[in-house]
Amino acid sequence: MKKRMFLIIGLILLTTLLTGCMEYNQPITAESEGFWNEYIVYPLSQFIVMVANFTGENFGLSIIIVTILIRLLILPLMIKQTKSSKAMQAIQPEMQALREKYSSKDQKTQQKLQQETMALFQKHNINPLAGCFPILIQMPILIGFYHAISRTREIAEHNFLWFDLGSPDPYYLLPLIAGVTTFIQQKMMMAGTANQNPQMAMMLWLMPIMIIIFAISFPAALSLYWVVGNLFMIVQTYFIKGPDLRAEKETGKAGGAKK
Repeated sequence: MKKRMFLIIGLILLTTLLTGCMEYNQPITAESEGFWNEYIVYPLSQFIVMVANFTGENFGLSIIIVTILIRLLILPLMIKQTKSSKAMQAIQPEMQALREKYSSKDQKTQQKLQQETMALFQKHNINPLAGCFPILIQMPILIGFYHAISRTREIAEHNFLWFDLGSPDPYYLLPLIAGVTTFIQQKMMMAGTANQNPQMAMMLWLMPIMIIIFAISFPAALSLYWVVGNLFMIVQTYFIKGPDLRAEKETGKAGGAKK
């Protein structure tokens, strides 16, 4: 679990680095050079513009449509990641038993623990890294889309609903909605684990707070992207983890009744 936490924190730091340091203030054009610009950011930018042309120059609606399409594109990866996470969660009691059995810190005992752990993974046909690969594939796509929104100048020249896409939301509604939906989405993803792990519980609150802080100062187009992406993830998580969520809800009710 600690390794997974370090991975999540590392991805957050990587995201922050990429979103802040990779030509963030430079418009994306056909003349932009580099693999990142030519093969990821610029094609996504052009896709947003193309969809906007079909929606009567409505770039807000275009961002919503493209966000949903991209989420649908990476949906198989998300399903694979969720299944891997559920499989790892299912064998946690057995892993805990092994840790208690080989609690000594000497080298031979720890080597035996590693061997027994790998044998447990093989027994249940689990690849402990399987949950990481989908994340590594998704991140460049999502960060590239983030850059495409930020660096496509046509977007900044339009408005949508009550806000200008190129300026922060004047009423702070989108940042708050982005934070709330991030919390709900993470709460659903961490169903059954956050209460057992203080580090996961900390992440449950840390990410929404970070999103709100960023969204207050970022262009509203990015906040819109976060909100739509979170809503998609909430619906997706409900259908993928529906039985687990209902089981946790029933467990909570039973615990409250006993009290």
